[in-house]
Amino acid sequence: MRIVCLSDTHGYHRDVDVPAGDVVLVAGDLTRRGRLEEIRAFDAWLGELPHGEKVVIAGNHDFGFERDPTARDLLTNARYLQDEGLELEGFALWGSPWQPWFYDWAFNLPRGEELRRVWQRIPEETDILMTHGPPAGVLDRCADGRRVGCEDLREAVERVQPLLHVFGHIHEAYGFEEHGDTLFVNASNCNLEYRPTQPAIVVELVAGQPARIVS
Repeated sequence: MRIVCLSDTHGYHRDVDVPAGDVVLVAGDLTRRGRLEEIRAFDAWLGELPHGEKVVIAGNHDFGFERDPTARDLLTNARYLQDEGLELEGFALWGSPWQPWFYDWAFNLPRGEELRRVWQRIPEETDILMTHGPPAGVLDRCADGRRVGCEDLREAVERVQPLLHVFGHIHEAYGFEEHGDTLFVNASNCNLEYRPTQPAIVVELVAGQPARIVS
């Protein structure tokens, strides 16, 4: 299964080159402010993509999904996950939009017990994990040098040990790293200046093998 990883397009989705693949995963911040018309526009674009499956979670800019329970119904060309799972070609996927409190944006929770309860819901048998924010210490370094990933998410990842963990949020930490049996992908398409200059990252998953970067 070839997975195209996207995140943080912030309304610039039509400026992002989307390579061929079986699945498109969007790890949040598909909009600038989460307005319903932005979600509709993103959905229309998704409908033009030839990929067989598209899965979307929200991010801290996507207020519509947090404030309006009907917003998810606007994604007619993708499956939207909010602390939910599904199966893709035999791989178990879980998606969640939350992150540590960040300038009073959407889907923020205080560090500690509240976030810990969210991550405890991630099933043990998870092959692909989608979150908007990064785990602590992995592709989470800001331009000023601070690491801002979630410690409790890192603990959950170590518990679950997914093959692939896709996220975004910290634009300047775009890229991928391997830690143990998990491939971590910060798929932020917009750079720190909110310009969509960072390419989609393509990952291949084969049953019984580690995830590997294709491009």
